[in-house]
Amino acid sequence: MDDKEFLNYAGDIVAEAQKQGAIIRLLGAVAFNIHCPKYGHFQTQANRHFTDLDFAAYFSQHDAIRKVFTKLKFEEDREVAVVFARQRLIYYKPGTELHVDIFFDKLDFCHPIPWAGRLEVDSPTIPLAELLLEKMQIVQINPKDVVDTIMLLREHPLNNQDGDTVNSNRIAAMCAKDWGLWRTVTMNLKKVGEISREYSWLAEDDRTVVLEKIDQLLKTIDNEPKPGSWNIRNKIGDRVKWYKDVHEVTQ
Repeated sequence: MDDKEFLNYAGDIVAEAQKQGAIIRLLGAVAFNIHCPKYGHFQTQANRHFTDLDFAAYFSQHDAIRKVFTKLKFEEDREVAVVFARQRLIYYKPGTELHVDIFFDKLDFCHPIPWAGRLEVDSPTIPLAELLLEKMQIVQINPKDVVDTIMLLREHPLNNQDGDTVNSNRIAAMCAKDWGLWRTVTMNLKKVGEISREYSWLAEDDRTVVLEKIDQLLKTIDNEPKPGSWNIRNKIGDRVKWYKDVHEVTQ
């Protein structure tokens, strides 16, 4: 299916889950595109195409979600269902290359990004703050992550609330609770700013807006009060590893 069909199908899955009384929300490249109708073309300019779907869900609705994907004629990865049942499920659509990942209660790669009580805030995606953190928590950030971040920051204002704005206060509060997350997020925001200067397809006025928002978000994070435990960890700094390698989580 082409990208437009892919986006529509993703929305249909969210709607079907809702009919069955289950909450699932999109994350990943598709979620960024859905939330960026004006600047979603950045993905196209960077030769991005959709190949899989990622969903956030609550483990308390595990059984209902499995019924949804069975009804939609997906095949479950049984090994993942046994080994990682409380963390995730993986499904495949027979006759296609479509791959679906479902993450329960949190995204837990380099740093945990929990979403308890947050999936009700937005639809059909996770809230914008968590969407941004999904990318910014990756220590080895790649060009796709950078493009998605640029796109999101160009499309949406920063504010202290959810909805169609990036809740910078929530991001700052999460970074104040976890020094490691703060270290990676601030490192990556600066990196996105640096890399944005290398993209010839990015118009100068778009780049300027993105850089201003990065500076604004960094200031909000910096101004958030930090507890004593955070300051103690800050003194240790990079001498002690502050993140998990992705293979440690997925192997």
